[in-house]
Amino acid sequence: MRRAMALLLLPLWLAGCGGAEPVWAPDDQVARAIYRHPAPPSLTLVTMINNESGAGGHTALVVNGSQRVIFDPAGSFSNPNVPERNDVVIGADPRVMAFYIDYHARPEWRVITQEVRVSPEVAQRALALVQTNGAVKKAHCARSTTAILRQLPGFGHVRQTWYPKEVMEDFARVPGVRTEEFVDPVEDEPGYVEPNPRFYR
Repeated sequence: MRRAMALLLLPLWLAGCGGAEPVWAPDDQVARAIYRHPAPPSLTLVTMINNESGAGGHTALVVNGSQRVIFDPAGSFSNPNVPERNDVVIGADPRVMAFYIDYHARPEWRVITQEVRVSPEVAQRALALVQTNGAVKKAHCARSTTAILRQLPGFGHVRQTWYPKEVMEDFARVPGVRTEEFVDPVEDEPGYVEPNPRFYR
């Protein structure tokens, strides 16, 4: 099992708000990967926080609508077995979610997730917005995420900002938000990411 996961994740490289080139996975690969999560529609903000400085390093948004995807603007999470279309990671099933969280959590960084339930209409609107956003430039992760959130009912208070921590602070003001923190004090072996069992859901 450990060897299989190591092989799966060998192409991954360390995360952060890096560069993003246009990526367009083929239709057949996307069709096979689409995942429909049974939980109610929701949006989950994912923020990477530096453990020394407390500064935010990256922002992403998980959209659970008619399918569950990860909008990873200018992110570096990449694997040939997980299709992507212009910063939208397709098929965010529990395994992919676990890999994504643990990929970013390491001794230097912790991961904060903030989940809020939304109406099916809001979830579908968010899904459409991330799918048509296009590839995001370097260091624009927070800015592109806030631009999308501000177009959704209930998120108009979110400031247009460059800073992931500010997005996290504004998202915390959404009624009913559920916050979790993921830490990994042990440096993983090169080419291997230990999936966090708490995100197998």
